Amino acid sequence: MVLGKRLQDLREQAGISLEQAGRALDVTHATVRRMEKAEVGLKIPYVEKLLITYGITSPEEISGFLALAREANRPGWWHSFRDVLPDWFSAFVSLEGEAAVIRAYEPHYAPGLLQTAGYARATLRAGLPHAAPEEIDRLVTLRNERQALVTRADAPLLWIVMDETVLRRPIGGRRVMREQIERLMEATELPNVRLQIMPFAAGPHPAMYGPFHIFRFQLQEIPDIAYAESLVGGVYFDERDDVSAFLEALDRMCAQAAPAQSTKAILDGMRKEI
Repeated sequence: MVLGKRLQDLREQAGISLEQAGRALDVTHATVRRMEKAEVGLKIPYVEKLLITYGITSPEEISGFLALAREANRPGWWHSFRDVLPDWFSAFVSLEGEAAVIRAYEPHYAPGLLQTAGYARATLRAGLPHAAPEEIDRLVTLRNERQALVTRADAPLLWIVMDETVLRRPIGGRRVMREQIERLMEATELPNVRLQIMPFAAGPHPAMYGPFHIFRFQLQEIPDIAYAESLVGGVYFDERDDVSAFLEALDRMCAQAAPAQSTKAILDGMRKEI
């Protein structure tokens, strides 16, 4: 995404249209647009040709850009799970791993980054009733490996609003639920994790449509990105107005939900009820 944005900036600074850039590569202008939007991989010959077309003549600058393009094209660690990981969710894992801030609303399940193995297995079985046991095992392993980012040295801020339903719906049995709540209690002690619970008593709120995530990055070239998931896939939003709608809803929910300082006590009370 960063390199695509830089290619767009270089093209616009050179006063070259998408159509002209496409003719330089002997492709359609739509192909150039997809490169700039990071919707396709960056083919090294195409990138080199575009840089020259945009007036970049320094061998060092071209070489450096191409090195970054090769790095960007390198498969992520999750590529080894491509047998069970849908293409539409691969982008989610990539964004998750690069984000400086991850905010989300979870109306149904505990956040994937904070799930125990038993809880993850129970939710995956419910969501994928026809999946083979081996596929479920692979997905549980993938979810577990994703969780490493929560405690890494440069861990992102993880700020989640959970509906009370998450804690009231029995998943996997009493032992699994108790372990999951204890995991959430432990997470509240982490300096980069902020959990809030939206109680039933708070009434309706702006995000009763379903779960969503918002990713924010340190690099200015990457805009905030919102992600909403459905039964058959996920949708990514990067237009300012769209993302602003998600941000406003989440800000209102954070003000409406129980404060983060009370989350551990709320969780402890619910654990004792199980």
